[in-house]
Amino acid sequence: MLPVSIDPKTRDRYRRRNRAHTLFLAFGAILLLGLCAYTLAGPTGVVWAALGGGLSLVMATHMSPRMVLGLYGAHELSRHDYPQVYRIVRLLSDRAGLSAPPRLYRVPSRMMNAFSTGRRDEAVICMTDALIARLNAREFVGVMAHELAHIVHEDITVMALADIVSRMTSVMSALGLFLVIFHLPGLLTGGGDVPYAAIAVLIIAPTLGTALQLGLSRTREYEADLGAAALTGDPDGLASALEKLERLQGRMWEAMLPQGARIPDPSVLRTHPQTEERVRRLKALKAEPGRWVDTGDRPHVRGHSPVPDTGAPRRRLRGLGAWY
Repeated sequence: MLPVSIDPKTRDRYRRRNRAHTLFLAFGAILLLGLCAYTLAGPTGVVWAALGGGLSLVMATHMSPRMVLGLYGAHELSRHDYPQVYRIVRLLSDRAGLSAPPRLYRVPSRMMNAFSTGRRDEAVICMTDALIARLNAREFVGVMAHELAHIVHEDITVMALADIVSRMTSVMSALGLFLVIFHLPGLLTGGGDVPYAAIAVLIIAPTLGTALQLGLSRTREYEADLGAAALTGDPDGLASALEKLERLQGRMWEAMLPQGARIPDPSVLRTHPQTEERVRRLKALKAEPGRWVDTGDRPHVRGHSPVPDTGAPRRRLRGLGAWY
């Protein structure tokens, strides 16, 4: 038995909810694409959409992470300068059951951010200078566990599929509307009935497809938060990091706005859920004192917690934070 501060009932309830939302949103996006393809070219259009989407997904998931790293100007994180960062990621990777830890890169930026890319067996985690410098060790562990959860859950592939479906839906919608406009004079002069239902589908498809994609992204963020809490047994660590990121990033953006202006409240047009809701769900995962979780079916969870002592002294190297 391993002491873990996660309430299993709450964890399982959130997990079922996240999976149901994922299936609903993904199925809805694919169904919308199929409807557009059918409206445009009938059953043949559906077949071609499936073939095109499958080929695009294979190409997207096998794209080298180096292409993404090049866009951000990322550089590999020095193992010599940041041994504790590598140790944290290695311990978390062992707990997550990964065959090898992902490669670590840093992005020179004042924005606090981290993201993962690549396939499960060729994953990369990027973090900005500001993230390493401003998070304490406990918060950093939570963020790394969140990114590892994305890798374990294959969220990179899921979101690549969602992006492909959304883009194909938009392209088919634009092409269909162009054809309708092109043939509209003939239709209005008695050449046939105006397909109002098809036109309505083509008009709303891009907006609805984008909404489904963003909803799926938010759901996968909730699931990654849950996975991170399960990996560390410390929901408060990630919650603290999210609150700090919201506070510091919010100040940075508000400083760029006119005096008295405020950042608007989050809406459905967000890739990430509202921070307050993410923190609320994380804190709800905390078990009552004395609760235990049987991890016998997950032998890779055995071992000491990778969460370092947050009271340990820290040194700074090249303007960044490193823990010893």
